[in-house]
Amino acid sequence: MKNVDRRDFLAVLSAGLGATVLPRDVTAPAPANQVVDATAEGVAVETQDRPAAIDFRYAPLAWQTAYCFPDDHHKSLIGQLGELRYGNPGRGKPLYYFPEIVKFSLLGMEADKVASQQLEAPGVPIVHTRIDRPEAYLELTTFATNDPAEGRVDNVIMEVWPRTQKELHATPLLEITTGHELQITSTANTTTVNLGEEAGSLFLVINTSSGNGQTGAGDRLVLKDGVTSGDRPLTYFCRFPQEGQGLERLADGLKRPEHLLASARDYWQAWSPYGGKVSWHLPDRYGQFLVACARNIQQAREVRDGKLTFQVGPTVYRGLWIVDGNFILEAARYLGYDADAQQGLETEWSRQNPDGQIVASAGREHWKDTGIAMFTMVRQAELSQDWSYFRKMTPNVLRAVDFLRDLRAQAREGKSLNGKYGLLPPGFGDGGLGGIQDEFTNTLWVLAGLRAVTRAADRLKLPEFESTGEFYHELRSSFFAAARKEMRRYKTGFEYLPMLMNEDPAWSLPNKWDRPRPQTGQWALSHAIYPGLVFDKQDFIVQGHIKLMQACTKEDVPAETGWLHHGGLWTYNAPFVAHVYLWAGLKDWGRMTFNGFLNHASPLYCWREEQPLRGSLVAGYVGDMPHNWASAECVLYLRHMLALEDDEDLRLLAGIGDFELLGQDPFTLDDSPTKFGRVSMKLEPLDRKQGWKLIFKRGTGPTPASVQLPLYLGRRFHFVGVENAPAHQKGNIVLVAPETTSWIATWKA
Repeated sequence: MKNVDRRDFLAVLSAGLGATVLPRDVTAPAPANQVVDATAEGVAVETQDRPAAIDFRYAPLAWQTAYCFPDDHHKSLIGQLGELRYGNPGRGKPLYYFPEIVKFSLLGMEADKVASQQLEAPGVPIVHTRIDRPEAYLELTTFATNDPAEGRVDNVIMEVWPRTQKELHATPLLEITTGHELQITSTANTTTVNLGEEAGSLFLVINTSSGNGQTGAGDRLVLKDGVTSGDRPLTYFCRFPQEGQGLERLADGLKRPEHLLASARDYWQAWSPYGGKVSWHLPDRYGQFLVACARNIQQAREVRDGKLTFQVGPTVYRGLWIVDGNFILEAARYLGYDADAQQGLETEWSRQNPDGQIVASAGREHWKDTGIAMFTMVRQAELSQDWSYFRKMTPNVLRAVDFLRDLRAQAREGKSLNGKYGLLPPGFGDGGLGGIQDEFTNTLWVLAGLRAVTRAADRLKLPEFESTGEFYHELRSSFFAAARKEMRRYKTGFEYLPMLMNEDPAWSLPNKWDRPRPQTGQWALSHAIYPGLVFDKQDFIVQGHIKLMQACTKEDVPAETGWLHHGGLWTYNAPFVAHVYLWAGLKDWGRMTFNGFLNHASPLYCWREEQPLRGSLVAGYVGDMPHNWASAECVLYLRHMLALEDDEDLRLLAGIGDFELLGQDPFTLDDSPTKFGRVSMKLEPLDRKQGWKLIFKRGTGPTPASVQLPLYLGRRFHFVGVENAPAHQKGNIVLVAPETTSWIATWKA
């Protein structure tokens, strides 16, 4: 599969911590032939130590980065060569479809070599690209401006610097690839490039004269030559108006590149990744990724049809996706964007049809979207501590439940295997499962949605949801009955639940290369485990899933889990699985997998959806970039390693170990929303670095069933006590009185 994304399959359609305190659902019995490798707590064994450095060791070799503003309609992108990419219209075109591409280079014989590309800072998307030649190098500074007098403009400052001599003569050039005819006008001090007829829109203006020559790669715009020296580079300023502005509006700014660069820098340095009273401080790479991901999410957003939409990406995923949106909206709450998240939630529910189904970009047979929207509704209410929208939308939620109930009834009257089992009808599995098939992913996510709504209605004492609870338990029972029959044995001996049912002919294709991988489509099971909490930790389905994810780990992350069945990986599938590990008490596996995910980002802190494994000769690149489900998952895991909501329990520092403590830097979380109220916590070293203390405070909200701390922080530090709250040890955890909302815990060497 080459240059496609997971949504291209829609065309086919249209033509241990916490182990002692268990969730409240009844655990289904394991099959008699279950293969179990578990600790006394009932979870799979931990991994051994692995290098945990976050150093971009698995970064893709091809990437693109957004440098536009938050909520910007103009999704300006720069590629890994420093080239500007324009015009991808979104869904319907390939990920590399850009009607206009502008590359920056120099005349001469040797080829360009990109020596580096980096952001000015994680929260400052001013991009610096260095292109080397043997005798000189070209420094590109790319940034966006939105001066009131000018409007929205993209800008590139080109500087030519000598490498080997005090002075050099150089001739820069621009290679412009476009399907339009270029109209180039040059004066003594200015070059303008218009697309189309001479009266067409202004595409580019440069503060120098130029000549023009044709190459096979497109139009080559040769700029006026000049002399570069060690103390004075040869400098040019290229400006790309984004709102159809004419030269007259850009002429003054053309003379002031450093002033405009300073204004862009001032904007971003004043920008905050957080809203409201929320703030974070995380050390080193964790903190850098957190800030960059907050920026990525804001840059991808857009007001569409009068509604703020949290979009997944700037190109092929420039739109509303319900499952991606669930996690993006949760991350938005964690970052303090409360009002924005509420708008995003309302945008999702505006996609409900009269029959109750929620339909967005994934298509009608993505039945799970209706269940996911229900789950999102509950989660957003939990985090906001405001159930007024849930109450207001009760008729809509009940209509969604009725749609799903009717859908299941229709399936039971048909001949599909899904219907025979009493599940939702065959649907689009996604995540590597294309077409309409007998599969589990839709039923799994609907179970998570029904569970969330049922439990919320019980808390709110809403009797109209009584039949919803009955439907949930019926569907859950049917699912477990089907799961026992559909378990498959992995080649190393354990059993796992495939997402594609065993009777599907794909399992028996003559060419084994074409058959599904065991890990294909397992994403929805990861979500049903956490955050869906459909299963207990000891459940045979959970155990099989954990073993399967461990078995397919390459480059520190689960590999070949998505559309790239061979030689590739779905980058942000890794934090799905890292969350399962964290929830199950396998924090070393969680850390390795999460840090592996970070190491698959580009050096500019963003991810492509899928990319080849190192050394692969069969895989390509899939999906958008920056992909902001990935950004959201980064935010979520960083919060959850500090404060994890496990059903009715609050688990603190569940992901903290030797790696996190190595730098002796504090971790701070202020006013972070949870279902138990807003939480503030600071983990900081004691004097002389002989221990750590956690300062904790919880605001108004439901009292958790338990508040849990680890007995050990890493291998060195042992719990010694809690000030201002009763606490006692139970196995490898410490239980702090949950009704006490402010206290200090200490660990010492």
